[in-house]
Amino acid sequence: MEELAYIPSPSRGVIHLGPIPLRGYAFCIIIGVFVAVWLGNKRWIARGGRAGTVADIAVWAVPFGLVGGRLYHVITDYELYFSAGRDWGDAFKVWQGGLGIWGAIALGAVGAWIGCRRRGIPLPAYADAIAPGIAFAQAIGRWGNWFNQELYGRETHVPWALHITSSEGGRIPGYYHPTFLYESLWCIGVGFLVIWADRRFKLGHGRAFALYVAAYCVGRGWIEYMRVDDAHHILGLRLNDWTAMIVFLLAVLYMVLSAKKRPGRETVVEPGVSDEAVEADGDTEAGGAGETGEVSEAAEAKDTEASGDEAEAEAEAEAEDDADDEAKDQDEAKDEAGSGSKKS
Repeated sequence: MEELAYIPSPSRGVIHLGPIPLRGYAFCIIIGVFVAVWLGNKRWIARGGRAGTVADIAVWAVPFGLVGGRLYHVITDYELYFSAGRDWGDAFKVWQGGLGIWGAIALGAVGAWIGCRRRGIPLPAYADAIAPGIAFAQAIGRWGNWFNQELYGRETHVPWALHITSSEGGRIPGYYHPTFLYESLWCIGVGFLVIWADRRFKLGHGRAFALYVAAYCVGRGWIEYMRVDDAHHILGLRLNDWTAMIVFLLAVLYMVLSAKKRPGRETVVEPGVSDEAVEADGDTEAGGAGETGEVSEAAEAKDTEASGDEAEAEAEAEAEDDADDEAKDQDEAKDEAGSGSKKS
């Protein structure tokens, strides 16, 4: 039965620009990386770091993360590449999908640690700055699964069902839960949660990153349970469900212990930045003092000039008063002389 409302799948996940293939999955990953670096840079500057530091360290973190994500996928789904009838060369075809977030975060952290160590920067402070950006990058990257028509959930007839049209790789065309969309929306919520909590509670020493990890694991647990793609099961649960539970507990434990051992937030996140700020403030104060002195001297000169003008005006007024008194005395003398003449 044809659904009245559904999310259509793209007819193809790649567009050829001449001999160059432009793959939707790769575009989503690249855009996500740019968003994470952009937001992380803004947060790093707000924490007191230099502009460009996040991008410099990302040069190490991103390649390590891509390799780690691919390794996790290949190791946990090795039968897709190394079982009978499979081509092990497909393990290197990243554009076909298959990046495990657990491996990406783990090995990406190693790359970030190398970059931070080279710059003398504490890794926990850097992780706090980029945490919400990583969540938003995941939200964007999940749309790569939509381009590849993969990682969907059980069959459903909800209005937002995903219409799968491909039959490659054992797919059965039909209408399924769009778990890629659920995870994308969840990651957006996680990103905003971390931003809010960081502002509200001044999270530091890696606790903002730990909050991101814990919140993501909660969503990944129920979303993973809905998926129908092949996966290893342990005691009836998918492997990624177990991973999510273990990582969630570790993240919460880190938050609790870190808050007790190192409360508050780092005062300095990048060496030398505070000294540069102090020098800049000193130059500004010196310049301001010089300008103030010049203004004061000008004001004093103006006051002196005004005082001179006032003295000169007073002197002129006194001279006029003296002249008036002298003229009055002369008039009185004339009157007395006239009176004497008459008497004589």
